Amino acid sequence: MTSRRIHIAAFALWYLLSGMAVVFLLLALLDVNPRELIFPDGGGTVRGPLWHEGVVEGGVIAQPASQEIEAGRDNAIVRAVRNVSPAVVSVGIVVQRRYISPYYSDFWDNFYRRGRTYQQFYPKVGTGFIINQEGVIVTNHHVIEGGREVVVTLQDGREVKGEVVGSDQALDIAVIKINGSDLPFAPLGDSDDLIIGEWAIAIGNPFGSLLRDNRPTVTVGVISAVNRQFRGSAEEGRYYQNMIQTDAAINPGNSGGPLVNSRGEVVGVNTFIFTESGGNIGLGFAIPINNVKRVVEEIITYGKVRDVWLGFQGSEISTLMARTLGLDTTDGIIITYIERGSPAEEAGMERGDIIRQMDGIPVKGATDARAKIRSLKVGDVLRLVVERDGRSLTLDIKALENPS
Repeated sequence: MTSRRIHIAAFALWYLLSGMAVVFLLLALLDVNPRELIFPDGGGTVRGPLWHEGVVEGGVIAQPASQEIEAGRDNAIVRAVRNVSPAVVSVGIVVQRRYISPYYSDFWDNFYRRGRTYQQFYPKVGTGFIINQEGVIVTNHHVIEGGREVVVTLQDGREVKGEVVGSDQALDIAVIKINGSDLPFAPLGDSDDLIIGEWAIAIGNPFGSLLRDNRPTVTVGVISAVNRQFRGSAEEGRYYQNMIQTDAAINPGNSGGPLVNSRGEVVGVNTFIFTESGGNIGLGFAIPINNVKRVVEEIITYGKVRDVWLGFQGSEISTLMARTLGLDTTDGIIITYIERGSPAEEAGMERGDIIRQMDGIPVKGATDARAKIRSLKVGDVLRLVVERDGRSLTLDIKALENPS
């Protein structure tokens, strides 16, 4: 009995499958879509996991418009990088260092304290960027400092010998000139027009020649602050004034590279970072491009940055001096000498005046004053706020070229 039931079930299944096959064959011959029998209006939405996203339109899944996706990718940052990066170059130098071997001595060393002197040559790499079709390159002074020769590597792989036109150690700017054809150059913006919080793009060559790729590295952040002053930098013979602060990563080897805004304009020269570990922690600083323009103009025109002459000298205010003069603070510097016929004398400065501010920047002491004066160019007007006999006065001194 059981065997008979199995045979009946088998025959029933076979007839069912055969009937379905005949139906699908007829539908295929008549070119009828089975979905139209279930959904006569052809509508409905595909549900469930798919390899792509889309909406069913007339039974066909519509793909997202690829042009819209590409348009979204090609944003302001991408365009800015495309605009400036071809002008970014790698600046390589060979540094010579002399040292006395601690492992060599002879009998006469006991009398003359001499030793065997060796010379060591080692490569040093930084970043720069071309600013015009004549092949003028801007970088930091510390990038080319101590170099015997300069080799500039372009993005297309060309290696060109560079000539140092001039540099300013105190302001940490150097100008290099190369010869070449079809040189790309970066447009320069206005660093006085910066907005805190706007996009900032740092471009540089942190790997130098370690990679077989001459394209620069790009990092993105924002303008964190402007007009940052650094007093301690004077210990290295450099004065960093009105610096731009950014959290765009500036790594070793990026020095001298451009800081770019979302318009594709260079607004600063990446210079240094604050770090405890040696890596980036989001505290990078760049020299404003407006300051750089003036330095470059001086170097190209005169071969150097001309020394300015104001014609006064001052000193720190000690605690005893402040108590004697009845001052509430030791901030500022007190004028001790004024040259006859100098810009300071013509501006009305007198001995005993106490300088409290320079161009709106508080003067804490001599380091602040030297840093500000060192950033001046011939023809600049320095506005001072001085204290005289308990009164506050404003004096404008025009910086002239040092006659000596």
